[in-house]
Amino acid sequence: MDINFYIIFFAAIFTSNILLTNFLGMCSYLSISKDIESSFGLGMAVIFVLTVTSALNYIIFHFILVPLDLVYLQYIIFIIVIAAFVQLTEMVIERYSPLLYYSLGIFLPLITVNCAILGVSLFLVIRDYSFIQSVSYGAGSGIGWLFAILMLAGIRKRIKDNYLPHGMSGAAISLITTGIMALAFIGFSGVVIIQ
Repeated sequence: MDINFYIIFFAAIFTSNILLTNFLGMCSYLSISKDIESSFGLGMAVIFVLTVTSALNYIIFHFILVPLDLVYLQYIIFIIVIAAFVQLTEMVIERYSPLLYYSLGIFLPLITVNCAILGVSLFLVIRDYSFIQSVSYGAGSGIGWLFAILMLAGIRKRIKDNYLPHGMSGAAISLITTGIMALAFIGFSGVVIIQ
C-alpha cells in the first residue's frame, strides 16, 4: 500500500478512529469513562499495547506464520501476543501506580479481549501494511481511542450533576453521546481514506 505512514497515523486518530468509526473497544470505553483520570490511564495503556502488539504481530505474521504456511493460526497467535503485553502493562501499572491499578479494576486485564486491539492487528493483515505503516496505525488507533474516551469522560463529568430524565441516565446518555461524537468523526471521513 502506498499511503505514507504519517497519513495513516492521523487517519487512525481522526477519519478512521477505531472506536468511533468501527465501534471496536466499546465495553471498557463505556465502563471506565466515568472518571477522567482512569480514562487517561486506560487510554495510555491501550496506546502502549496497540503500538507494541501491532509491531510484534506484524513481525510474527510476515516472518513466521506466512513462511511456515501457518496463517490459519493468526487469531490464536495474535491473542497470545496481546495477552502477554497486557500482562506486562498490568504489572508495570500495579508497580508504579497502584491507585490507577485499583481504579481500572477488572478492565485492565480485559484489554486482552478488547476487540479494538485484535481488530487493529487484523486490519494490518487485511490492508497489507508495511512495518512502519503498521506501527503508525497501531499508535494512531491507540491515540484515537484515548481521545474518544477522554471526550466521553469530560462530557459525562459535565452532565453528571444535571437533570436527565430517568430513562436517559447512565448508559443511555453515554451511548447517545458516543453516537453524536461518532457523527462528528465521520464528518472527517472524506479527508483521507485508508481502508
